[in-house]
Amino acid sequence: MHIDTITAPELSWQQEALCAQTGADFFFPEPGSSVREAKRICGMCAIRTACLDYALANDERFGVWGGLSEKERLDIRRSRALS
Repeated sequence: MHIDTITAPELSWQQEALCAQTGADFFFPEPGSSVREAKRICGMCAIRTACLDYALANDERFGVWGGLSEKERLDIRRSRALS
C-alpha cells in the first residue's frame, strides 16, 4: 500500500510579509469596515505579488490579500473565467 504525503505549498514568503508583523485585525476586518489601512500596508510590502498570487491560486475568500479585497479578487477570478 502506498500513501502519498501531502506537503504544504511554499509559504516562506509569509514570514517576510508586512502583515505578519502587524497582526490580522487590519486584514480581516469586520463586515462593512474599511480595508484602507490594510491596503496601505500591502502597498508598502515587497511580498505583495506573491501574496496575491497565493490568494488567487487558493481561492482565498476572506480578508485583504496582496492589497485586494474579497470583491476585487472575485472580479479577477470572474474575468479570468471569461477569458
